Amino acid sequence: MKTIITVNNLSKKYRFGLKPHSSLRIFKPRKYIGDGLKEDEFWALRHVSFAVNQGEVLGIIGPNGAGKSTLLKILSRITPPTEGEMILRGRLASLLEVGTGFQPELTGRENIFLNGALLGMKRAEIKKKFSEIVAFSEIEKFLDTPVKHYSSGMYVRLAFAIAAHLEPEILLVDEVLAVGDAAFQKKCLGKMKNVSINGTTVLFVSHNMETIENLCSRCLMIENGSITMSGNVDDVIQMYIGRNSKNSSRTLKCGPLTLTLDIVSRENEHKNTFRLGEQMLIKANICSEVPFTNGDFGVGIEDVFGIRICTFHTQYQLKKKISFQKKCDITIDWKEIIIVPGLYKLVAAFYEKGELVAHWDNLSELNIVAADYFNTGKLPNPSHQGKVVVNSVWNIKEY
Repeated sequence: MKTIITVNNLSKKYRFGLKPHSSLRIFKPRKYIGDGLKEDEFWALRHVSFAVNQGEVLGIIGPNGAGKSTLLKILSRITPPTEGEMILRGRLASLLEVGTGFQPELTGRENIFLNGALLGMKRAEIKKKFSEIVAFSEIEKFLDTPVKHYSSGMYVRLAFAIAAHLEPEILLVDEVLAVGDAAFQKKCLGKMKNVSINGTTVLFVSHNMETIENLCSRCLMIENGSITMSGNVDDVIQMYIGRNSKNSSRTLKCGPLTLTLDIVSRENEHKNTFRLGEQMLIKANICSEVPFTNGDFGVGIEDVFGIRICTFHTQYQLKKKISFQKKCDITIDWKEIIIVPGLYKLVAAFYEKGELVAHWDNLSELNIVAADYFNTGKLPNPSHQGKVVVNSVWNIKEY
């Protein structure tokens, strides 16, 4: 397999922004602090090396500020490296920020030809692909409108259509696709799969682990400007999840009750990121200033829009009332997570004799990531599953 991208010992140094306090500029000597840095400098990337083969889809993950976007900007030749070298064997198109590469005063039509020319394409080549680009972007009505009047979603539609259809050998895509709606994101991901099959190399930066799993054939994890892991997509994602799980314990007071809620794994590990199908335990500790003899307790899981996905409640699942003087410990064992991958939040409430005593909102963030739930070698597609992933036994007779 032909190597199309080679990166050797790439490093990028930046200087912290300095805001002058007056028009009089006083120059002070800058002290060296080691590792080739002065006191007002930092390494955004440090000693990054990797290679990518033709047709490979490489996922790049890591926390905010890790250096992912800086790497793509260097590969796109938007900014030069401080040290090291890169070798790109082929025509490159990039989609890094909304509107990057567009001339705002020009129309969408004119920007298609401008971007094609910047990619080194002849006018005849661009005209050949023009109708495909317009159809994919779904902005035909606004094609002769200056792009400065476009919404961010329209920018992304046109920019991705241009980048993907003008047949680059290398395509770089940052998190910018998140601006588009779900249907368009799905179409873009399908297009990236197709162009990689046809030989285009794709580097894809995203915080969406499900998308990385579905799209990429290999993955890099970048932390603090350096590659900390490279290899199998599932292995890299699991390492990233383990390192970046937030504190899953929170204590909040409401009325006479103080609730401490913990999310733990089957092995009693505190975490807030779980895979589809994994077991999860919710542990609640309730301390009270007054006794309760006829109580009910419930924990709800809601999506980012506040829509209730499911509820654990003593009234329906425990079938007994809660009675305690000062303290109560509750464990909810969710044997198998069946909600589709995504971000969720936990809420809780306590009732006495059917009357609401306390309500706790935003107790903890819960992140569910995709997994081969059905053991078919394929990851469930959320757009097909709805809100829950249902397992079932099928019996088919064919005649």
